[in-house]
Amino acid sequence: MSKNWFITGVSTGFGKHLAELALAQGDKVAATFRKQEQADEFSVKAGANGKGLVADVADEAAVKQAVADAIAALGYIDVVVNNAGYGSMGPIEEVPDAEVQRQFDINVFGPLRVLRAVLPHLRERKSGHILNITSIGGLRAFPGVGIYNGSKFALEGIGESLAQQVAPLGIHVTNVEPSGFRTDWAGRSATFTEPAIEDYRPTAGKNMADIQGYSGQQPGDPERAAQAMFDLVRMDNPPLHLPLGKAAVKGALDKFATITKEVEQYAHIGNGADFPS
Repeated sequence: MSKNWFITGVSTGFGKHLAELALAQGDKVAATFRKQEQADEFSVKAGANGKGLVADVADEAAVKQAVADAIAALGYIDVVVNNAGYGSMGPIEEVPDAEVQRQFDINVFGPLRVLRAVLPHLRERKSGHILNITSIGGLRAFPGVGIYNGSKFALEGIGESLAQQVAPLGIHVTNVEPSGFRTDWAGRSATFTEPAIEDYRPTAGKNMADIQGYSGQQPGDPERAAQAMFDLVRMDNPPLHLPLGKAAVKGALDKFATITKEVEQYAHIGNGADFPS
């Protein structure tokens, strides 16, 4: 059966590839952009099967209006993709407060605004599938991207809790966790606070340089990622977590194996903190 999609951040990256694939496969797509000319161009290309909308996820009123306009244009929404976001890089001690707040405003409060606008519609229909595009950086942390990690860890938790709240209503939630893909994430879409503190140059500074150095050479194929997400929403029992890319799969497995070992090693301390039985 065909699906009606609402996708944020469709000008580049996963959003662009996913919207194009969905339209090519006969689905309908409402897509958000930050510029009117981009939205108009999308509407022309999509024809009767799509609608380009202008909405910055930092603007609650614009998000609410975009969701309402999407429902009016498509009739209803099946799939919601919280894709809009960016990466802020820099040592935790040095990233300015204003940049930290902007990172969380876009990567955490942005998806929340979308969810609050669209959930009444999905609850009324007793169906739907929400895809939160988080990151392998939402499951494990790396030096130099701690603020980004924090925002994606937050979105992971929101998605996990939401899945339990809406499952009885027939609504699915999947946190999609990509590793390195050939998008603009590590390039023009990112912001950088270069280490001024010498102590952080071998850790945060090196990882930031490595990320910038392989931008455009990442192993992940955005078109294959889009196909994976397209197939995901047609599953009867989709997963709550979907690491995308070999590095994401390995990274997730390594993280949870490490946690399991650590918790088991120190379980006697943790267990001893309760009142005696």
